Amino acid sequence: MITLVVQVEDKPGVLARVTTLVRRRAFNIESLAVGHTDTAGVSSITIVVDTDDWGARRLEANLYKLVTVLRVVDVTRRPAVFRELAMIKVAATPETRPAIMQVVEVFRARAVDVSLDTLIVEITGSQEKIEGLVEVLKPYGILDVARTGRLAMARGPHVANENGSGGSALNGGSGEALPASA
Repeated sequence: MITLVVQVEDKPGVLARVTTLVRRRAFNIESLAVGHTDTAGVSSITIVVDTDDWGARRLEANLYKLVTVLRVVDVTRRPAVFRELAMIKVAATPETRPAIMQVVEVFRARAVDVSLDTLIVEITGSQEKIEGLVEVLKPYGILDVARTGRLAMARGPHVANENGSGGSALNGGSGEALPASA
């Protein structure tokens, strides 16, 4: 699995063009997360694809052919933070609620909604952590699960600004962060 963080112009149809390119190259998207960045007019797409290093390089080169793609960073083998978010609705009677809350606490999750017979739990973390919580909650009766795709952010000076320059992940791999005035 590889994880690419793609910065794109925030325009209608960009996500469709990116995903169509990935599909046409016969890659299966395992996870996809999209959101605005702190730079006006720029969005970030995190794509997880099942491929090898050669496929990753090929996909990266093809993404750069799209005019709306500003930057592509393969964070798979870089120091990075990866997170997913899930909301899990679980059946919860007054008798089982304390035990469920103990499980939620152990996983450092939190209850975001409580009703007479259900509990909605929010958890962020690795895919394994989320799947672990799901497994532990199954005996109580999981009613629904909603998950985001993987988000990734390079650690350290690996950042992008509105000019598409920044830390070593984005400035040609020089390993040097550019001054704030650059």
